[in-house]
Amino acid sequence: MICLDTNYLIRGLISATEEADSITRWLEHAEPIGMAAIAWFEFLCGPVSSEEIQLAKAILTADILIFADVQATEAARLFNAVNRSRRFRVDAMIAGTAIAANARLATGNRDDFEPFTQHGLMFI
Repeated sequence: MICLDTNYLIRGLISATEEADSITRWLEHAEPIGMAAIAWFEFLCGPVSSEEIQLAKAILTADILIFADVQATEAARLFNAVNRSRRFRVDAMIAGTAIAANARLATGNRDDFEPFTQHGLMFI
């Protein structure tokens, strides 16, 4: 499974971008694509049109990945592992959701998530 970060989905909705090409390829190969609920929230904060929301939902073949006990526990583990830096709070929630789903993260902000790779996060 591939877990999209907010920025990756936004760029993926723009035709002829690297992200759009990757998403198309993954869909053609029936690769499940999901998104952490916290990243979906960020996306919906927009600005975003109803057409873009519908297109995004069609891309998310594995749906919106919940943020419940397992994901919260994983996110807290990551947050504590990176010295509880406030700047990593939301990123830890997205990374924790990806790890809990055994998914690889697709992001345009690899530097923001790099500290989590030594704790189990995988990039696409």
